[in-house]
Amino acid sequence: MQKEGIKMMHQHGGDLDAIEKQYHIPKKEIIDFSGNINPFGFPTSVKKSLTQNLDILSVYPDKNYTLLRKAIANYTGANFEHIVVGNGSTELISTFIKTTKAQKTLIVGPAYSEYEREAELCGSNYHYFALEEKESFCINLSKLWTALTPEIGLFILCNPNNPTGTVVNTAQLKQILQHCQKNKTAVMIDETYMEFCDDLEECCAIPLTLQFDNLFVIRGTSKFFAAPGLRLGYAVSSNETFLKTLKQQQDPWSVNSVAAFAGELLFSDQQFIQQTKDLISNERKRCIAELRTWKNITVYDSNSNFILLKLQTDKIDAHKLFEILIQKKLLIRDASSFTFLDDTFLRFCILLPEQNTLLLKELKKLVE
Repeated sequence: MQKEGIKMMHQHGGDLDAIEKQYHIPKKEIIDFSGNINPFGFPTSVKKSLTQNLDILSVYPDKNYTLLRKAIANYTGANFEHIVVGNGSTELISTFIKTTKAQKTLIVGPAYSEYEREAELCGSNYHYFALEEKESFCINLSKLWTALTPEIGLFILCNPNNPTGTVVNTAQLKQILQHCQKNKTAVMIDETYMEFCDDLEECCAIPLTLQFDNLFVIRGTSKFFAAPGLRLGYAVSSNETFLKTLKQQQDPWSVNSVAAFAGELLFSDQQFIQQTKDLISNERKRCIAELRTWKNITVYDSNSNFILLKLQTDKIDAHKLFEILIQKKLLIRDASSFTFLDDTFLRFCILLPEQNTLLLKELKKLVE
């Protein structure tokens, strides 16, 4: 399969087992700034309910996931009939890409490597539309129109973007969807990090599914709800053909009973949801304000729970920073594995205030 664009080594954040094996540091001692997972951890109230309802393990889940989908509808405002659930957002990404059968795919990059992997597995020629550093990684619609030709069968956007944290607002999304609808291009928007946005209503694509049947919006529970082991994702689309074909390609009971039950509770835990939003918003603002007083770095605005930095010094690069910090049991993300980024870029996620303060203290010693 021929691929257009830039080929780089891909790796994911949060692989503590690999770090433990390579550096001989017990993973329980590592402060993980690479995985983008909610520092509060899995909600205590849901843990308690799960331990009291383990008999659900002896029962098949509802094949229609009615209660789970109702909980998601209440949480997102989506139409109940437009919701499909899956074994993590990764399964839904894979299944949707297979469903579209696009000969050509355009991915906004830098981006999560699974998009290109799944496109390649499905036999789709893919290339990237680059968010440019000189534009602070904000999307340039004039340039996008040139790239979004009628030959593009699938357009993939992560919003907010990982790893830059930039966001495409709803006004821009409408223009993109109208352009793609005219060209009969399917659009997949990955909103894995959407719930960390301060102005969610200004950038969330779920309401747009009612207007555009070429749109498929995907979310998961791994990051915001700190539940990567649960493997629970969901998607929203008003396209009945998409949904019918997707369900036909899914394995039956792809979401297990425990995950389904937990999801019903997660999406209604308003206290946890608000505490998370407040923590991330306040700490993101504090960290960015602090970083902007430093020499030798550029910090980019973020609408997510992580911050992208660019080193403006020759004395150290992201790889060396990673190596020094991991010896201090602080795990950051060397962002050079992302397409279009080099070894001057690093990313770290927002954790608890004292942990963020510790990382900033150690970082400052190394870059100034």
